[in-house]
Amino acid sequence: MTLAARNSVPARTRWKTFSAAPHRMMFFGGTVQLVAVMLFWGVELAARYGGIGVPLQTGVPTTWAHAFLMLYALFPFFMFGFLMTTYPRWMGGALIPERSYAGAFLLLASGVVLFYAGLFLGVRVAAIGTLLLLAGWGVGLTALLRVFRHAPTDDKYYERILNAALGAGWLGGLSYLVWLMSEDGFYLNLAIRGGVWLFLVPVLVAVSHRMIPYFSRCVLDNYREIRPGWSLPLLGVGVAGHFALETAGVVRWLFLFDVPLFLLGVHHTVRWSFRRSFQVPLLAVLHIAFLWFAVAMALYSVQSVTFLLTGQYILGKAPLHALGIGFIAGMVIAMATRVTLGHSGRALALDGYTWACFLGVNGAALVRVAAELSAAAAQLNLVAAVLWLVAVTAWALRYGPMYLRPRVDGKPG
Repeated sequence: MTLAARNSVPARTRWKTFSAAPHRMMFFGGTVQLVAVMLFWGVELAARYGGIGVPLQTGVPTTWAHAFLMLYALFPFFMFGFLMTTYPRWMGGALIPERSYAGAFLLLASGVVLFYAGLFLGVRVAAIGTLLLLAGWGVGLTALLRVFRHAPTDDKYYERILNAALGAGWLGGLSYLVWLMSEDGFYLNLAIRGGVWLFLVPVLVAVSHRMIPYFSRCVLDNYREIRPGWSLPLLGVGVAGHFALETAGVVRWLFLFDVPLFLLGVHHTVRWSFRRSFQVPLLAVLHIAFLWFAVAMALYSVQSVTFLLTGQYILGKAPLHALGIGFIAGMVIAMATRVTLGHSGRALALDGYTWACFLGVNGAALVRVAAELSAAAAQLNLVAAVLWLVAVTAWALRYGPMYLRPRVDGKPG
């Protein structure tokens, strides 16, 4: 065997392992992004507030680059990895072929790399990266819709909601691309508000609604799964209403939608047995992450009512970061941990190391919320970024290699 042939065998074997299941590729991309997005933002914050280096010189303003990376270039990797795994199981449909999920991953990853490059090489390069990312998103969504259309079951309630949210996310990314090319702030506003309220929040609340009661029943004695039929329609009205008012800049009336969403979060937290979940740490992290949804909506409600009564915008971006770091990032990491352990053949148990990583992300959320209420806002903002970076880097070092190695139990996948 020639030297080239000997070298090509391990490469093929590594690729076969990496591409053995959609969650491997997608979660790996998301894991890299968990670190990369905050490394980029942390460098900027260190220059702004810590006097370390100089602010990044980018063609796209760093604030809006950060927003895009968080909304459209991080969490979608985890969402596609999870849904490409679960859609066939939930609906009894055909498995998604490797060419579909590998193609989606390569386009998404290439788009992210080009977007980063475009921040320093020019807006046109960033726009091409965004276009590639949208192409990968389209390939992934098409694969999910193919399973959805051909699955034999008539019960596709959750999948309809998730399809709509993923479609809204694609449109949000497209709106960002239009802003890059036109510099029309209307499209940037649509992209940012839509990414939060029409994409990330609906996806994660819907997945929580389906999976948290199920996971709880699997490990808690005498547990009754509760999935109220009214909650997801209420969610739809709430997020659509919040999106519309926030996009229009009508902050004072947001409480009309935010208070019901807060009550939804509290109701489910209580009925899903938040306190009992601490019997099983791997379950508790899911419940803690969902609690942040109620906390965020409480903060949004207080902000709106206070603005209505006094004209003062008292909480700044505290509600947004409670939602974005506490709920969205916390839930993604909690779900990814469970999926990674189970699909790598490991025991479904949360060790102290991973628990510390999760607590670190929660600490980052608390500090970032506190930054909006403190005279030391700049310094606390930087501290929150460091906490995130330390926690997710530690998590990535533990879980990232699992996507590159065969299952420990010798099973395929």
